[in-house]
Formats: sequence, C-alpha cells, structure tokens
Amino acid sequence: MELISIRKLRDLIMRADVVLEVLDIRNPLETRPLNVERLARSLGKDLILVLNKCDLVPLWVSRGWARYFRSQGIKTVFISATRRYGAKVFRRLISKLVPIRPAVLCVVGYPKVGKSSIVNMLKGKDSAPTSPTPGSTGYTKRAQLYKIGEDLYIIDTPGVVIPSSDSVEAIIRRTPVEGFKDPVPIATKLITYITNHVPNAFELAYGIKHRDPLKILEALAVKRGWYYKSTGEPNIEEAARTVIRDYHKGKIPFYVIPPQP
Repeated sequence: MELISIRKLRDLIMRADVVLEVLDIRNPLETRPLNVERLARSLGKDLILVLNKCDLVPLWVSRGWARYFRSQGIKTVFISATRRYGAKVFRRLISKLVPIRPAVLCVVGYPKVGKSSIVNMLKGKDSAPTSPTPGSTGYTKRAQLYKIGEDLYIIDTPGVVIPSSDSVEAIIRRTPVEGFKDPVPIATKLITYITNHVPNAFELAYGIKHRDPLKILEALAVKRGWYYKSTGEPNIEEAARTVIRDYHKGKIPFYVIPPQP
C-alpha cells in the first residue's frame, strides 16, 4: 500500500492554491492529520476541512462537527462524495477562495477518507480510481492531476503516512486488511470502540445482540457459515476481517458525537 511522505506532500501543496483536507465525519478528530494542516498554513495556503461520508451519520452529527470546526475559525463543509451531497455548497466555497484562474487544488488526508471520490464529485464523473479498503484495487498509488472545471485543476494524492499510534483508526487505515497476520485483536479493539459509541451497532449491522467482541465474531462466523476445517469451530479470523472491511465500507453504524464548540 502506497502512502505519501510529508516531504513529497510539501512539494505538491506548494503547487496548490487551496488545500482540501478530507476527514471521515464518523470520527473527524481521529482522522485529522494535524501535521498536514500545520504544513499548509506554514506555506500560506488556504485550507478547507472537508467532512466526508455524511450519508453515514445523522444530520445533527454533520451539523455539529461543522459547527465545532467553524468555531475554531476553520473553513468547513460536510459532504457525501459518493452520493454527490453538498456539491453546490462545496463548489461555491472553492470559487470564493480561488476567484482568479487558473488555479490548483490539492486534496489530502489519511487513507480511506474518500479523497478520490471527492475528485470524482468535483469533476462530475468517475475519473479517479477508488477502492473500498486500504490497499485494494483502485487505491491511489501516486499523485495525479485532474481538470475539474474551466482553468481549475485538482491534485489527487495517496494517503498521508499515519504517525505511529495505537488508536484503532490509525491501525486499520495504515495496513491493508489482508496484511494483518492476526486480525482478531484488531477487530475486537474496533468492535469495542464502535459499541462504546453505538451500543447496538452490530445488532443493526448483522442482527447480533451480543456486546462481547469475541462472541460477536463467533456469531458472525456462524451466521455466514465460516468454520475452521481442522477443528470445525467458527472461523473468527474471517469474521474479524469482515468487520474491518465493513467498517471501511460504512456497513456498520458508527459515529462520534461532536463536542460543544
């Protein structure tokens, strides 16, 4: 899985007039690369926080996070790039920041926040390849320049290198699902994190009422008919990979409640 270094990202940001920093609206603070924000500001670039995947959370959550970041003086929009929600507001803000053309935007963010989908939304058609999980087919491997309007261009970039961290968001975004030798501990950590915020998430997603992570994995394996051939026991490793994939795909209800600004 290709990630982009801060040194390379610096070169790309220097070419841009505006930086679009994309966050996953389900968990903005854990998917916010502050080092990129500091870099953009140090280079004197305008920055827009783009809260993506708003179709996966209630409207009050989207509005709450937008209000929180705007209260800090940060230009912020919330959108759903795959569903083209919020495109007009987003375009108006971009036009306000780059009234003089030609102009270049640079879209940045951690893996799987929807950077390439945003390129496609602004371009109006699917030109930038997208992928459902880190490292899968369609994953952005190098920076690419696209034309998205009259004398308006955008640079799509690979995911930013995530600093060493034991947070579950960092763990599942910096490693492809198939790259985990033992996915069970990661999935149990993710399940615990999800249920702490949305207690009935796995009942809604899979019809499983358990709260214990291992019992959830066992129940999911049984529902899907996944068993180890050698022992006949539920294949919780396959269930663990499925939970991680389904989180990336937005199939498991989850969001962090925005703080009061």
